[in-house]
Amino acid sequence: MKETGVRNGAFGADKFGFKKLAAVHWNLTEAPLYEHALRRGEAILTNGGALVADTGSHTGRSPKDKFIVVDSMTENTVWWDANGRMSQEQFNLLLSDFIAHAEGKELFAQDLYGGADPAYRIKTRVYTEYAWHSLFIRTLLIRPERSELAAFEPDLTIVDLPSFKADPKRHGVRSETVIAIDFSRRIVLIGNTSYAGEIKKSVFTTLNYYLPNRGVMPMHCSANVGPNGDSALFFGLSGTGKTTLSADPARTLIGDDEHGWSPEGIFNFEGGCYAKTINLSPEAEPEIYAASTRFGAILENVIVDPDTRAPDFNDASRTENTRSAYPLDFNPNASKTGRAGHPKNIIMLTADAFGVMPPIAKLTPSQAMYHFLSGYTAKVAGTEKGVTDPEPEFSTCFGAPFLPRHPIEYGRMLRELIRQHEVDCWLVNSGWTGGKYGVGYRMPIKVTRALLAAALDGSLKNAKFRTDPYFGFAVPVSVPGIDSALLDPISTWKDKREFAETAKRLVGMFQKNFVKFEQHVDADIKAAAPEVRIAAE
Repeated sequence: MKETGVRNGAFGADKFGFKKLAAVHWNLTEAPLYEHALRRGEAILTNGGALVADTGSHTGRSPKDKFIVVDSMTENTVWWDANGRMSQEQFNLLLSDFIAHAEGKELFAQDLYGGADPAYRIKTRVYTEYAWHSLFIRTLLIRPERSELAAFEPDLTIVDLPSFKADPKRHGVRSETVIAIDFSRRIVLIGNTSYAGEIKKSVFTTLNYYLPNRGVMPMHCSANVGPNGDSALFFGLSGTGKTTLSADPARTLIGDDEHGWSPEGIFNFEGGCYAKTINLSPEAEPEIYAASTRFGAILENVIVDPDTRAPDFNDASRTENTRSAYPLDFNPNASKTGRAGHPKNIIMLTADAFGVMPPIAKLTPSQAMYHFLSGYTAKVAGTEKGVTDPEPEFSTCFGAPFLPRHPIEYGRMLRELIRQHEVDCWLVNSGWTGGKYGVGYRMPIKVTRALLAAALDGSLKNAKFRTDPYFGFAVPVSVPGIDSALLDPISTWKDKREFAETAKRLVGMFQKNFVKFEQHVDADIKAAAPEVRIAAE
């Protein structure tokens, strides 16, 4: 077996169980990984130096193909309503088949940290079949100093083999695609998907399982911090604006997707950003555009001109879920530590496909927990395989696919942290106005940015507010520089009666969705529900 790069001799591939590998490339940096990816035909170069890979039929995650091993530790701690079960025997068969499948192959290994706070991070070893996957996860997680690699012993091992096809009958899975997690043995197996986001979300899912027992709230959110140390969290699913809105030139970026909130403050789980690039432009998002068009960035499913090799970020012919992965420090305003103090503001982002939510609303602590548990947004096209148009979706905690524990555990933790640190909470609609999806238009990003700036600098709290007749939260009546019509969504609709019917319909969806949480929450949380009652159909 040929080995290259910097490895830990005591805890290598042989200890994990791999046999007769053609080669293992340990902890390679960007340039050699580029060379391997190009040599193996995995990717091409853009004119600016970014690497472009095609993920094949999987242009998004496959959440229905994720399974967790049932054992004495997980039986009563995992939220089985939303996570597939796999027996220990089935996982053992899958693991042995993975190891057999890897024989004769070149693998790429990276030793990385999940978590910027040394007290809570998880040491992660990732074996990948593709060089560009190795570069991807090296970019997205936190890279140890080279001197730390000699003593690196992993807490978590991930094996990513896109060419492996699972056997549903043999392995107890749904299809040939599989993401299997054994929390007790701390092993993740990923097969039959080239979508690299599965690797990073496996780390996130693992942290979501372990950290609550250590008093840390894991969160699917971006974060930034102002010049006075006033940090802010941005909750939301993919496509709602977590990456875009946290990349604020007036504030320091902590991270764009995954964070922990510990007794000491907040910290990033990652060392990179994973931005959606559809319609990316240097005018609207200069920091993300610059980071995505240089050496070291990895573009997924972006169409490239065959002659000039210029990326066309407006081309969605392959998928709308085109992506850019790049190191956090490609953003000139990024934090060097990935850490900050307790947040002053929490922003809950929603892409309202019905077009009835206001662009911003202030939430009471009870309303914040209600909307956190509801997790309303639109499932954005391409984020998951098989989704071609935005669909209304309730994804609890703004990240249901990544929650191994019951949502109420995370909700209670967040509520206590909001109370303890007196955090202001806001609901922001980055979705549609003037009509539902297909009729109205997307909320102008300049409006969203201006309203966020007013919320974060504290000035918005002094505005005059009205109570929304459907959702009961406080909505500013006027904000300097903002068209007041946008603040009152009904005024942007031509058909006011249709607006009212659409709003009532959405209220009914909220009520129906929240039934499953009612037995777990206090009366004040139930009272935070939308007030309009819809007769049963």
